[in-house]
Amino acid sequence: MAQVAPISTLHPAVPSVAVPLGLTGKTVAIAKVGDITSDVAVNLCIACLILALALWLSRWASRFAVGLLKRWPRTHNDLTLQDFVGSLARYAVLILGLIAMLRRLGVETASIITVLGAASLAVGLALQGTLTNVAAGVMLLVLRPYQVGDTVTIAGKTGTVERLDLFNSELRDGDNLKIVIPNSKSFGDVIVNMSDLQTRRMELTFGIGYEEDIGGAIGLLLKCCTDDPRILTDPAPWANVTDLAASAVTLTLRAWAKSEVYWDARYAMLRRVKETFQAANIDMPYPTQVSINKSGDPERPSDPPAPPKPALVAAGRQA
Repeated sequence: MAQVAPISTLHPAVPSVAVPLGLTGKTVAIAKVGDITSDVAVNLCIACLILALALWLSRWASRFAVGLLKRWPRTHNDLTLQDFVGSLARYAVLILGLIAMLRRLGVETASIITVLGAASLAVGLALQGTLTNVAAGVMLLVLRPYQVGDTVTIAGKTGTVERLDLFNSELRDGDNLKIVIPNSKSFGDVIVNMSDLQTRRMELTFGIGYEEDIGGAIGLLLKCCTDDPRILTDPAPWANVTDLAASAVTLTLRAWAKSEVYWDARYAMLRRVKETFQAANIDMPYPTQVSINKSGDPERPSDPPAPPKPALVAAGRQA
């Protein structure tokens, strides 16, 4: 057996502890370094396992969230919302995994969270407009007043939604122009969605002369609707007198069509009614203006006054 010497012989104030003879301070330091290294290696391995698990769970959470939205009837075709929710779930799991990894490595996460909170507040104050767009973008993605492919009117601009993200909404109008609208303006303004509902009603007004047959003209309007297969029979078309204008009797036609063919049906109906009234010799008067003088003849510009005759002027001077 190895002989040991009590530590109290060297340091009387220290309680007696058995230490093997022959161990120097260098050997003890090496042993401590080995213990610390082994602890660090174990913590690093566990931290790597936590990170790998967080990466796997983040992908699983993203797929799970997207799968839930695909099974929900309102969002099964909404790719924008699916991508947004999937990314949100993925990053949330990654952040939790990073915090757990740092705690395993002995890092004080409370101080880091405090610093990040203060930095977030400073950045938020500096980027108020951008954060407002982000908040509005989140509300647009959740409430879904419109989605990609819809034809909408936002802030006085009409077009088809090409893209919707956290910052902007991109439209393409009828002239193939790209319109970018900040989400804060979109969410805070009136939104008219022309594609959300399946059918739309058109309201067209026509004027006929006072001496024309009103019943016959209304019958022709309804016949024009019957001849166009794009006009729906339910609800049925409606036509009647809606105004007695100064020079014409105003007839209003209301008819329904599918949203995807609405504009084609509307423009075709205008042309069809004009051609039908013209073939039936129904007068469609337009505003006219006639100026009449007191004698009953149309007014003509008056002749300029004639200059005085020289003889009369001379006579006046003599008088």
